[in-house]
Amino acid sequence: MKFDESGEHRKLQLQELEKICNEEYENSRIYKEKTKTFHDKMISRKEFEVGQKVLLYLSHLCLFLGKLRSRWIPYCVVTNVFPHGAIVIQSLESSKLFKVNCHRLKHYYDGFQEEGVEEVPLKDPPYME
Repeated sequence: MKFDESGEHRKLQLQELEKICNEEYENSRIYKEKTKTFHDKMISRKEFEVGQKVLLYLSHLCLFLGKLRSRWIPYCVVTNVFPHGAIVIQSLESSKLFKVNCHRLKHYYDGFQEEGVEEVPLKDPPYME
């Protein structure tokens, strides 16, 4: 009779262990969902329009890049925007068309116009002796 009791006890222990494992899987799934929603909320989406100037990121320069060499190719113009982030750009220097992901692009600003900027001359503080 002692074998039957120990067998029942062992079955209960295995059921408890399986229950704990299932709870941990569920907690892990919930944590991953929360982390993903937080990450997706922090991502800034870029909107590109046809005719807009952009900078193209050169990913193949990462290994042998000089210290002051830029990783961005300037002077590209957006010619077509596809859904799901694919964009066709045209280089103004070589007039070639490239189809790239929007994550490799950055908005190009020609220059900011300063309006109503006032210059304030700074004076040295008086010395206390």
